Amino acid sequence: MITFDAAHAAVHYPPDRRFRIWIRPSILIATAMLVAVPVLAAGSSFFCGSPHIPPVPQIFPNNFAGPHGFPVWVRYCHFFNFLFVTMLIRSGLSILADHPRLYFNNHCTPGSEWIRLTPITVPTDRIWTAKDDARYVSPLVATPGYGIRSLARCWHFLNVYGLLLRDSSLSSCSSIRSSGGASYPNRRWCCCRPGIPGYTMRHSTCRLSSMDFTATTRCSRSPILCCIVFGPTAILTGIAMSPAAVNRFHWYAKLFGGRQSARSIHFLTMLSFFAFIVVHVTLIVMTGFVRNMNHIVLGTDDLNHRE
Repeated sequence: MITFDAAHAAVHYPPDRRFRIWIRPSILIATAMLVAVPVLAAGSSFFCGSPHIPPVPQIFPNNFAGPHGFPVWVRYCHFFNFLFVTMLIRSGLSILADHPRLYFNNHCTPGSEWIRLTPITVPTDRIWTAKDDARYVSPLVATPGYGIRSLARCWHFLNVYGLLLRDSSLSSCSSIRSSGGASYPNRRWCCCRPGIPGYTMRHSTCRLSSMDFTATTRCSRSPILCCIVFGPTAILTGIAMSPAAVNRFHWYAKLFGGRQSARSIHFLTMLSFFAFIVVHVTLIVMTGFVRNMNHIVLGTDDLNHRE
C-alpha cells in the first residue's frame, strides 16, 4: 500500500469524486432537433405504412452464392476490432477525466466549455490547476488507476497501432478475395443500393428480420462511415492535440479550429463509434442473437447453442 502526504493524497484520492454531465443548452437543443428528424420519420410510418423495399436476392440463403457464415479472416478481424475499439474508448475516457471539459475555442475561459463531466465550476478566487479538475472514473468503465493518465495514454496509442494493423489486414484480405472473384464480401457499397432508406425506416419501427439486418448492417459499417470518416477523423484530430506536432506545424491544428476544437471533435468521433456499437449490437440481438453469433464467432449458419 503506497502512502501519500496530504498534497498527493488530495490528487490521488480527492474528497469529491462526483461525476456529472453538463451540456450547454444550445447544444442540447440542436441535438434534440437532429434526433427528432428520424423519430418523426419513424412515427409517420405507423400512419402511412412502411416504404416499399425492393428484393435483394443475394442475401437470401437459397440464392446466396457465397459462404454461409463469415470466413475466418473476417471473424478474427471482427474480434480484434472489438478489442481495440473498446480499449481505445476506455483509455480515452481516462484521459478525458484528467481535464473533463471540452471547448470550441483556444482561450478556455472558465464557463466557455460546451460540455463538462464534473459538477464543479472553476473558482475565480484562487489558482485552479488541471489536477484540481481531474475526476474519478470507475475502472469498470475506464482503465484502472486514478490519476495515472500516462498509463492510459500508453494504452491509447498502443491500441491505435493495433487498430491500424487490423484495418490494413482486413483491407488486404478483402482485396484478395474480391480480385479472386469471390462473392463475399460484397464489392458494392451498400449505401448505393436501392432500398436502404426503406430498411432504415423499418428498423426504426422495430419491424426487423434477419434478411433486413444483413443489408443494413453492411451499410452501417460501409467504408464511407467507418474507414473514410470516423477512423481518419479520430487519427487526424489526435495528431492535432499533440504539442510536438502543433509546435512544429502551427497551421495543422488550425484546420480543426485549434487544439481544443480538435479535442472536441475527437470526443464526438468516439461517441460516433460508441453509437455504432450500440446500434450494431441491438440489431444483432433483435434479428436472431444465436444465429448471428454463430455467423461471426464460429463461421456456421445454424441455431445450435454451443457451450
